[in-house]
Amino acid sequence: MSTGTHAGAKPGFPADFVARCLDDALAHGARVFGITGLQGTGKSTLAAQMAALAAGRGKAVAVLSVDDAYLDHDERARLAREAHPLLAMRGPPGTHDVALACRTLDALSAGKPVALPRFDKLADRRLPEPDWPRAGPVDLVLFEGWFLGTPPQPEAALAEPLNALERDEDADGRWRRGCNDALARDYPALWRRIDRLLFLQGPGFDIVPQWRWQQEQSLQAAQPDRKAMTREQVERFVQFFERTSRQAMRTLPDIAGRTVRLDAQRNPL
Repeated sequence: MSTGTHAGAKPGFPADFVARCLDDALAHGARVFGITGLQGTGKSTLAAQMAALAAGRGKAVAVLSVDDAYLDHDERARLAREAHPLLAMRGPPGTHDVALACRTLDALSAGKPVALPRFDKLADRRLPEPDWPRAGPVDLVLFEGWFLGTPPQPEAALAEPLNALERDEDADGRWRRGCNDALARDYPALWRRIDRLLFLQGPGFDIVPQWRWQQEQSLQAAQPDRKAMTREQVERFVQFFERTSRQAMRTLPDIAGRTVRLDAQRNPL
């Protein structure tokens, strides 16, 4: 989510809501506070607002996104050749360097200085390590991502394709089963490093294409010399995330320490 540089975006969450979220993190003694919600719900905006408020209270804060731990373009290209062509697309389970994310959170939790990985989405590459910002020691880590805490689906739920992408490009179900296997095998170790999880629950998956398009417009506005996705590409892009997103909507209200419902304008309800 952007900070309101295009039509339809929110400039940010209300100050009293941000304060309540920070108070919740601190009251529960969370060293790593997770913020999750489907694409476009405002996770990065809320994390930035919470970090600014915490800094104003004299707290040292680091902000990390699961997006910063994407596998680089070349590694995903190798997976696409060796496992399934759809793995070239960043984002779904199986396309992250989970070990890197775990090491980074461990260092921050231990109060050690560490370089924070950063990913350039328009270039589709991880920034070189010398360009990563350094952080630590910190009092609080804000860790945000679209599927934090989400468990895998039962095997039977994978049988039928969910959308046109799965129907046309994953007819045998090999890609979605691989993503689900990764979600079961690799990500629980990362989820266990989250001390408390906030779930921003949007009105449903149907609004995600609109919200994700707003994000893409914001990326383009921030870097006008770079090529962003078209609306049609965004519509296809979100289909990569639909299955895990719907699983998140089903399961996270019972998993997260706190769930906040949002309306279509991202207003907390």
